[in-house]
Amino acid sequence: MKTTVALPAPYRRLQRQLGRIDYLSQGSVFKRQPGQQGSRYVWTRKVKGKTVTVALSQSQYKWLHRAVANQRRLEELVSQMQILSRQVLFQTIPGVARRKPLRKNVLGII
Repeated sequence: MKTTVALPAPYRRLQRQLGRIDYLSQGSVFKRQPGQQGSRYVWTRKVKGKTVTVALSQSQYKWLHRAVANQRRLEELVSQMQILSRQVLFQTIPGVARRKPLRKNVLGII
């Protein structure tokens, strides 16, 4: 569905940032301290509600560390885009008559 409302500049900036995101991965990566039991580099994630742990090489750790950070950045950008989308929707497209204006927390824009 194409909208007739022009995309605001902040939204276009978010779109450009999305295009610069590299590889993605869910989960967490961490480096154990010397002397701790187990592999030095570890990746964990949830699979069907259970935590799965994978031992990594140092190179894999560095790569996944960046991919996990990219995933978190992606989620933050999408969240900001959703908020801006709702702002545009409720500010520019006619809706139903209401006795009271909708609060920001109801619209999910705070």
